[in-house]
Amino acid sequence: MRRPGPLSALRILFAALLLSLGIALAPPASAAPPVRIMPLGDSITGSPGCWRALLWNQLQSTGYTNIDFVGTLAQQGCGQSFDGDNEGHGGELVTNVANQNLLPARLASTRPDIVVMHFGTNDVWSDIAPDRILAAYTTLVGQMRASNPDMKILVAQLIPMTPANCAPCAQRVVDLNARIPAWAQATSTSRSPVTVVDQWTGFATATDTYDGVHPSDPGNAKIAARWYPALTAHLVQGDPGDPGDPTTCAATFRAVSSWQGGYQGEVTVTNTSASPVTGWTATVVPGTGARITQAWNGTLTTAADGTATVVNASWNGALAPGASATFGFIASTPGTPSATATCTARTS
Repeated sequence: MRRPGPLSALRILFAALLLSLGIALAPPASAAPPVRIMPLGDSITGSPGCWRALLWNQLQSTGYTNIDFVGTLAQQGCGQSFDGDNEGHGGELVTNVANQNLLPARLASTRPDIVVMHFGTNDVWSDIAPDRILAAYTTLVGQMRASNPDMKILVAQLIPMTPANCAPCAQRVVDLNARIPAWAQATSTSRSPVTVVDQWTGFATATDTYDGVHPSDPGNAKIAARWYPALTAHLVQGDPGDPGDPTTCAATFRAVSSWQGGYQGEVTVTNTSASPVTGWTATVVPGTGARITQAWNGTLTTAADGTATVVNASWNGALAPGASATFGFIASTPGTPSATATCTARTS
């Protein structure tokens, strides 16, 4: 029989002493597993997809460090260190990925918690109808939820495209993007929300792409900046298991209905911490040119640039861990309904 070494003997003696005093040894605390984020799409995401590098480093520098970008493809340059794993396959059509059942194996090998999807550019280029593209989106969402019933899904309204050999492509992107919010509203669930991220507004192919399709450095910066608030709404800064962490919350936006020149929106605020909160404040940034004109189930303040702040009402501020509150609003807009929402929580 192997005899314990001096250090092992000391540990055994220390444990016996604690037990004699009635003190149990606690198991070592385990760090919370990182949130696994899959960037999903075509070459705009994958090759080299330098918006991923900018997004990764912005997340790291602002305290969102307990994350892991995942995918079956590896980093492809970009001149800076980052987690380059991704699922951006150059030339792929989202309709082919759905029809050929390609996503389940990729999900099984990477197990994401959140999917960040900019997908459909090649379908638009191939003159595939929006109905078929959205049907493919629905198929992929079903496969994501089969992989993880709590999947959080961020879906982009595509960046503009003006390739030299496809004059109709510019309008085709507009037509598809106009359909995405209603599709997302019908597809989203409280357990697995689908959040629309407007990557189209304010993106100019003349300055933000190098070929009318693929983003240049300014375009990559714009894409990363649009993903950031929508993604951080589902993340906790630092290690959520550490004592003393701030109480956190998440805010998700959806368009309830729309009409010419305006829409009704809804924001759900969720206490994502392990502690109860006594109140919350949500910040809503509507899409370019939009402005929130009224809100209910909260007190609205609107800044000169259109950014809206909504503070909880007296009856919906207290949230137990995991509980949610919802407020609604009316906004004027010259285009497709879109907004990003974030929140902060109060404990006293």
